[in-house]
Amino acid sequence: MRRLGSVQRKMPCVFVTEVKEEPSAKREHQPFKVLATETINHKALAADIYSAIPTEKVDGTCCYITAYKGQPYLWARLDRKPNKQAEKRFKKFLHSKEYSKEFFWNVEEDFKPVPECWVPAKEIDQLNGKPVPDENGHIPGWVPVDKNNKQYCWHSSVVNYEFEIALVLKHHPDDPGLLEISAVPLSDLLEQTLELIGTNINGNPYGLGSKKHPLHLLIPHGAFQVRNLPTLKHNDLLSWFEGCSEGKIEGIVWHCNDGCLIKVHRHHLGLHWPIPDTYMNSKPVVINMDLNKYDYVFDSKCLFSYFSKINHQKFGRLKDIMLDV
Repeated sequence: MRRLGSVQRKMPCVFVTEVKEEPSAKREHQPFKVLATETINHKALAADIYSAIPTEKVDGTCCYITAYKGQPYLWARLDRKPNKQAEKRFKKFLHSKEYSKEFFWNVEEDFKPVPECWVPAKEIDQLNGKPVPDENGHIPGWVPVDKNNKQYCWHSSVVNYEFEIALVLKHHPDDPGLLEISAVPLSDLLEQTLELIGTNINGNPYGLGSKKHPLHLLIPHGAFQVRNLPTLKHNDLLSWFEGCSEGKIEGIVWHCNDGCLIKVHRHHLGLHWPIPDTYMNSKPVVINMDLNKYDYVFDSKCLFSYFSKINHQKFGRLKDIMLDV
């Protein structure tokens, strides 16, 4: 199988979208909805969407693995955002009749400061060697996750830099109907983006862990391919999301041959998310966590240590894993 694309910029919707003046079900206090029309987006057609690989859109926070301090490192998503003055000017522009014109950003002065270690995402547009903000006025980027940074404690709970491993959820290599939690070398994940899911991420739509015993996992983007997708028509996709067990997911991301990523979210089709019973929680999961080869006593409170104690155990659903560390 070819290596799938990484998320380094905002993904367009597979359909042309329109704005409806109704309260958003996705974002609180947003007075409008962005809904899909029946017309396929020209960007999707240009990327040959019909030969793309459809995968589950997982609901978490985006991460990236690349080198830092001479070793593979987990990086957290951090968008550089405009300061108050620039944001006010940008919002005024968006609501003005001049929206068809281009908004001028001064990257040096209009944006809030970011840590020195921050880097812009790879695929964003550049002008004179400087990153160009997207249509939301943000500059997508990354910061490395240091284990002692409390702001990213849930990120750091899924990596061990001493042994350069990550806690990853994916399909079992010998059984596509079975999920597997294992320790994966960070070097195997270099230049990939992943989704961090769990107790303290995005309202925990998959019901992982608990407040007392939080659980977080990484899922490589493109890890869960969608096998029985209907034709690329608005009503067919709507019916699939509503009436099919495999459709109980946040959305779909198509990985195109040219590396382009195209998405559709349930909200684009007027459907709710999160939902009570997700497709991810319909599959059994097995633990594959043999840490004996490291000849090292891991912190008894860390997730790696906990999973090593229940190595080879099988659970009926992901949310059945209850930690007691």
